[in-house]
Amino acid sequence: MATLAQLQNGELQGIKRLQISEGLKSFPDEIFNLADTLEILDLSGNCLTDLPEDLPRLHQLKVIFCSNNQFKHLPPVLGKCAQLSMVGFKANQITKVENSAFPPLLRWLILTDNQIETLPYELGNCIHLQKLMLAGNKLTSLPTSLKRCVNLELIRFSSNCLTEFPSQLLDLPHLAWMAFADNPFCISKSNSLVPDHTIQSYDWNDVQLGALLGEGASGNIYQANIPKYFGNQETAIKVFKGAMTSDGVPESELNATLNAGLHQHLIPLLGQVKNHPSGVPALIMQKLDSAFVTLAAPPSLSSCTRDVYPENCILSIDQAWFYAKAIASVMAHLHQKGMMHGDLYAHNILTKPGNACVLSDFGAASLYGGMLDNISTQLESIEVRAFGILLNELLLKLNTQEESRLEYSAFKALIKHCVDQTALSKPTFNQINQLMTLATQA
Repeated sequence: MATLAQLQNGELQGIKRLQISEGLKSFPDEIFNLADTLEILDLSGNCLTDLPEDLPRLHQLKVIFCSNNQFKHLPPVLGKCAQLSMVGFKANQITKVENSAFPPLLRWLILTDNQIETLPYELGNCIHLQKLMLAGNKLTSLPTSLKRCVNLELIRFSSNCLTEFPSQLLDLPHLAWMAFADNPFCISKSNSLVPDHTIQSYDWNDVQLGALLGEGASGNIYQANIPKYFGNQETAIKVFKGAMTSDGVPESELNATLNAGLHQHLIPLLGQVKNHPSGVPALIMQKLDSAFVTLAAPPSLSSCTRDVYPENCILSIDQAWFYAKAIASVMAHLHQKGMMHGDLYAHNILTKPGNACVLSDFGAASLYGGMLDNISTQLESIEVRAFGILLNELLLKLNTQEESRLEYSAFKALIKHCVDQTALSKPTFNQINQLMTLATQA
């Protein structure tokens, strides 16, 4: 992170990325001295309320972050920035989005955790849009024009005020990841869902908290011991945060985790924790051993909707086939319970040597039980596309010396079934499991 003093003293000439967080109340004019090189501008964590009208002077600017400021509108000047493709204004006080605020090359728009009630019809003109983050606003509907955003692949609109599911999304040909929990149209329907096994509650005072194992947007995971109930067995405890995340509120993740039930490729849930000192919810899970690692890293600024795999990642066809069967099995389990995972990515799949594989993270999960049958079918179809994209990524990591094996051809055929078909003709996850079983027996 740079300082305002460095910027004003001319020490940052030639940089491509600038991040300043010093309580700024106005846009520093010295930033324009970086116009020939600056591509990423991060002014998050300040007190800004607007951007200068001559912002397009930053003619190389591709990414701008202005999260955690005091904007009450999305500045229209953004629409004049010719190279701008990523716009992030999370956690402001935005109530108004101007119809001219969308840059022509917009791929990724983040408006999470604001106070937006409506979005302009012109959003549908963003034909390059791939990722749209709208969780935690006051939207009562989405523009019907979104049906024109044919390149949209990921959308989050959890924790809004929609009374009906936005059906214009169902025909988007590339949509693969979606989160819509905590809206009126689904709350009443999901209330009837109950866990298929008893979830025991344990008192926080009985928990011996250990080291921090991991930290995510929705909460922290700690090593823990509860000797009163689990003896010497080590467990993991996820303590939820109270803040809005890009996926929605932690309560939605908690609800989805409780309803997911038991499956060999899910992390076993052992119970809930009550009486946390801060009043936040917490879950007790089986602690995975340290040999588990994620298959990939989350998408980068440049990859947008695609995970980033280690350069040295090479999989055997047997490994890839096992991962595919495991994930197809757990996804069939979830959809039978009327649940979308919403974030079916390699970065949420944990594996270890010896063909062990679990799907994690229900932060973007949505319960759709009780919706009309045709919508339920199409929601599963959207997630089948995400599965197909995952398989294609694994295919690119396969050992090329195994291309002559029958399983390799079967893998490619399965991808085509999941990705290239129209929504209504895609297989369900149950059918995918059957296809994979038949391919194994061939």
